[in-house]
Amino acid sequence: MNTVTLYTTDTCPYCRSAKSLLASKGINMQEINIQTQPGKLEEMLSRSGRRSVPQIFIGDTHIGGFDDLAKLDHQGGLMSMLA
Repeated sequence: MNTVTLYTTDTCPYCRSAKSLLASKGINMQEINIQTQPGKLEEMLSRSGRRSVPQIFIGDTHIGGFDDLAKLDHQGGLMSMLA
């Protein structure tokens, strides 16, 4: 199964929504808090090219933010990407 990685902050409501959606599906995730982990903001910028959170990856594939994750799930593609 591919690893799901989320770059988050403590105050982001979309981060909480992404974590909730993934948890509701029983999907384990690696959360990287860019506020509390030095150097992780630069890592997120390098990987995604974006500054907003959450930034979500499945394996090495950049999904985008929460809206992109929700759309992928709604279209039935989330679980197949995890396989």
